[in-house]
Amino acid sequence: MQLQLNNLYKHREKLQKQHGEKSLFAIHGAGCIEKPNICFVFMNPTGRNIWAVKERKGIRAPRLWTKNVWKIFFASNIISKNTFEEIRKMKANERTEEFAQQLYEEIAAKKVYITNLAKCTQIDARPLPDKVFKDYLAYTLEELSILQPKHIITLGNQVSSILLSKTIKVSDYTNKQHEMLTIKNKTYKVYPTFYPVGQGTRNMPQAIERIQKIS
Repeated sequence: MQLQLNNLYKHREKLQKQHGEKSLFAIHGAGCIEKPNICFVFMNPTGRNIWAVKERKGIRAPRLWTKNVWKIFFASNIISKNTFEEIRKMKANERTEEFAQQLYEEIAAKKVYITNLAKCTQIDARPLPDKVFKDYLAYTLEELSILQPKHIITLGNQVSSILLSKTIKVSDYTNKQHEMLTIKNKTYKVYPTFYPVGQGTRNMPQAIERIQKIS
């Protein structure tokens, strides 16, 4: 099963050398690549994603290192209870190439795609300036144009504002309130949502509630 848009890799790997940790690979979007029901747009990957390490083989997909964010995908019926329990039990270095592939095949089967606005992997979770995200914006818009998702969920004020080219406060959006984004004469619904991990973990219940209503 094809889970990634490989034709977009070249430009992003070039930007990884410019904006990311040079010893790490960029992390690309993955999941359902043909008109997904939902496309999640996070901020940027970090070195905690063990698939960014150059010696590691297999799918280089978002969120493979983390545990907290999968609470959202489980609560939203995107991954099964068994898969969620496996993620909770496993240490990052115990996750195999086969597990990562199966995980994203399960996500794709639910008509979901997960990506980051910036694909440049950082060594840690340092904040990135707007300029870095804007350097990726054209490629992310191309990614969305190819995908043609029914709903786009943007996580956090910064990502939402840059993708929509206007100042966004995610706290202003509840239930199914959304913005419209036009790419190549096609219009998409965009749902700005609280960033639910890291310093935003306290906002996870609100993020889950909103995602459940959208999906």
